Order: sequence, then C-alpha cells, then structure tokens
Amino acid sequence: MFLVVLLLLWVPIAVPLYQVIKDSNTVSIVTLVVLYAEFILLVRLWGQRVYRQPHLLHRYGLEFSYRMGLEVLAGLGLGIVSLLALFAVQGVLGWVLWQPPAITFWQLVVEGLLVSLGIGFAEELFFRGWLLDELQRDYHPQVVLWVNATIFALVHGIRPQFPALLLLGLTLVLAKRACSDVDSVLHSNWQPARQHNLPANVFRGRLGLPMGLHAGLVWSYYVVNVGKLVNYAPQAPEWLTGFDRNPLAGALGVLFLSALAFGMSLYAKRRVKTTS
Repeated sequence: MFLVVLLLLWVPIAVPLYQVIKDSNTVSIVTLVVLYAEFILLVRLWGQRVYRQPHLLHRYGLEFSYRMGLEVLAGLGLGIVSLLALFAVQGVLGWVLWQPPAITFWQLVVEGLLVSLGIGFAEELFFRGWLLDELQRDYHPQVVLWVNATIFALVHGIRPQFPALLLLGLTLVLAKRACSDVDSVLHSNWQPARQHNLPANVFRGRLGLPMGLHAGLVWSYYVVNVGKLVNYAPQAPEWLTGFDRNPLAGALGVLFLSALAFGMSLYAKRRVKTTS
C-alpha cells in the first residue's frame, strides 16, 4: 500500500517532467530527487497516521550524529579498500592493466563521491530502512535477512550479477545490524513487533555503515570505470574478472563479497554480544 501511494504521488509529477526535460540524464536525476523527497514526506505521514510512530526515519536508522558520521567514514573506507584490493589482485594476476585517467582525476573523484553518496543514501534508506523495517515487523530475522537481500538483487535485474548483488544485500543488512545499540532482533526469543508492543529501538540499527559501505563500493567503481583506469587483458575470462566490466560480478568478485559478508556477520555477532 505504501508503494502504491508513493507512485500515485510521483507519477503525476514525473510524467510532465519527462515531457519538458529532453536530456535523459537530467530528467532521471530530477525525477529521482522528487521521488525521494516524496518518499521522506510520506514516511513521516505514514508513521503518524498508520503506525502512530512519528519518528519512523529515526527508527529506520537515519540520524545525524557524530557516531553515525564515523560509521559512514568507516564504511566508505572499507568499500574503497575492498574494491581497490580486488582490482589489485586482478592486476597481479595479469587480468587488468592500469592506465592514466581519461578525464581530470580530481573531477572524477569529486563527481564519483557525489554520485556514490547519493546512491548510498537513497538505496540504503529504502532497502535497509523502510523495507527492512516493514519485514522485521512480521518475520524472523533470518527470513528478513534473505528476503531483503533477494529483493535488493531482483530490483537491480536478473543478470549474471545476481549472486554478487545478493551477497552485497546480505552484507549491507548485517552492516546495519552491527550498528545497533539494542539489537534484540538477533536474539532467539524474537516475536513479531506488531503482536508485541516493543520499543521503537528494538529493531533499530544506524544506517551509517551500510550507507558508507555502499557508497565506497560505488565510488571506487565509478572512478575506475568512468575514468577508464584499467584495461582488461584479452586472455582474462569475463566470468572471472566480472560481467559488463563490473569486477564484483565475476567469480573473484563473488569470492571477495563472500569474505566481506562473512566478516560483517562476525562483526555483527560480536556487537550483539557486547550490547546485550
């Protein structure tokens, strides 16, 4: 119902914009900005009228605090290091050759940062914010983990990249759980929140780490791909290096993402032990 209302509010504005603005990139950016502005407004109204919870964005894990800022920076660093390490391994194996950037490097870095932060904020607020909260109200944490990650992967398309997107979705859910001060969602005595009047922060985890991690991966990929910093060797098999020049979509990328998901799972479990 929430998504239906959101689309009913967005379509009457988006359709005229597509008619007026001819540049495809510009109209995509403008309509997405409108969509997320309406999303945030609707979430506030939805929380007040449907759930009687006026601070749903805070429940989703969106806050402006020093601690969340540090988690965003930590996620950015982890995402950048992870993807650059993947490219480094491919370089050592002789699958990619590094070359000078096709455009001004600092322009590339700034553009990539703005794009990645926008994507990280928007997608994490929706998938690890709204969608995760809706699922957690009714289902067991393990079901929520896999359903959220599967929906995240499917929305991005059923392509060869699906396993990588599924692993990334799992990692981002675990990253959010690792940033919970009260994370009873992982305890064995879980009960649906709708049937039990649990406090608003029981299922809450800050979005800083998943937003930063998501943005860091996008930023690194943007700089390397748009800047044409690497050239793939002819003998490098696509199923290993990554389909459509996406290093995370190959077998080596899936291996890296599996290690990242495993590490985040261990970190989340350790955080639960120290806060419970």
